[in-house]
Amino acid sequence: MFSGPDFPEGGDTFACERHLRQLGYRRVAGTDEAGRGPLAGPVVSACVVLPEGIDTTVFRDSKALSAKKRERLAAYLRESGAAIGVGIVAPAEIDRINILRASLLSMRLALDDLASRWPRPDFLLVDGIFTIDAAIPQSCLKKGDSRSASIAAASIIAKTTRDGIMLELDRRYPQYQFATHKGYPTKAHYEMLRRWGASPAHRRSFRGVSDAS
Repeated sequence: MFSGPDFPEGGDTFACERHLRQLGYRRVAGTDEAGRGPLAGPVVSACVVLPEGIDTTVFRDSKALSAKKRERLAAYLRESGAAIGVGIVAPAEIDRINILRASLLSMRLALDDLASRWPRPDFLLVDGIFTIDAAIPQSCLKKGDSRSASIAAASIIAKTTRDGIMLELDRRYPQYQFATHKGYPTKAHYEMLRRWGASPAHRRSFRGVSDAS
C-alpha cells in the first residue's frame, strides 16, 4: 500500500483534496461505507470524485444529515456531474469473510465501478484506518467524513443507496419492518427476530441473528 502526504488540519473540508492537487494528483476520490453495524442487509460503499466548481461546503457526514437532506445532496451530486461508483456486498458474503473485510471489499468494488464509467482516480482518500486492496495511491483519514468533502459525498451516496435497498427488502419481508430501522439492532428488530427467526436478508454470523436462526 501507499503512504500519503501529511494533510492540513482545520475546518476546510476540501483542504486535503486541494493539497493533493498541489502535489500533482488531479482526480482525487473519496470513499466511505454505510451499513457496518446492522443485523440485516448489505454493506454499501461509494467512491466519489467531486467536479470542478461544485459547492464542497454542503457535504457533511451523512449521519449528521436528515434523510431528506441526504436525498437532495445525492441528487445534487449526480446532477453536477460528479464521478460516482457504488459497491455492494451481500449478507452471505459478509458472513463468509467478516464485516471488516466486506466493508473494504465494497470500497474496492465502488472504485472499480467508478473506473468502469469514468477516468480512474489517481489518489484515494479512505474513511477509517484501513486502506483497500487497490493499486492506487491512497491515505486513510480517521473521521474522514467530517474532514474531507469527497469522503462526505461518498458517505451520502452510500447511505442513500443502502436505504433504498432496505426499502426494497421491507417490501419483500414486511414482517421485519426494515423501512423503519434499516436493519440496525433496535429493540423492535430484535423482537421481530425472536418472533419470525432470521430472513435471507439477515447476517447470520452476527450476535442476535445467530440466536434466532
